[in-house]
Amino acid sequence: MKAVRVKEHWQLAGVHYVRTETMVKGFHIPLDKEFDEGDLKQYSYVLVLDDIYPVAACRIHFPGEGGTAKIERVSVLKEYRKKGVGRLLIEEAENWIRESGVKKICITSRDEAVGFYEALGYKADYGRKMDAGVFKIIYTEKIWKE
Repeated sequence: MKAVRVKEHWQLAGVHYVRTETMVKGFHIPLDKEFDEGDLKQYSYVLVLDDIYPVAACRIHFPGEGGTAKIERVSVLKEYRKKGVGRLLIEEAENWIRESGVKKICITSRDEAVGFYEALGYKADYGRKMDAGVFKIIYTEKIWKE
């Protein structure tokens, strides 16, 4: 397994494949809701490959000066869950964010995935629940103190 910072068009195709399989087919999210205006903006993506096969992906929104980065659209193919793939994905996204000088990251998590993020050092704020229609969403954040 290896995590890559998406730079090539074929890698972006892998991101879209993973999101279509996990979110559109897996959770029945309409295609026009999964691929939103954020995908038209200048976002960054991390893709995890198992040899040549795309198996996990996320989108990163880098903030302006001094802001909070956001890891979004975290997706892992069902057969790769609970095998360390999600951890690899998030760690690579965090490394990229840290290298950019950002000290705070947030992830809005499906309620059933909050424990995964807490195990990675994120703090859940249960007072900031959202209902996204398909999922109940919990705000999580991580701040590095260096």
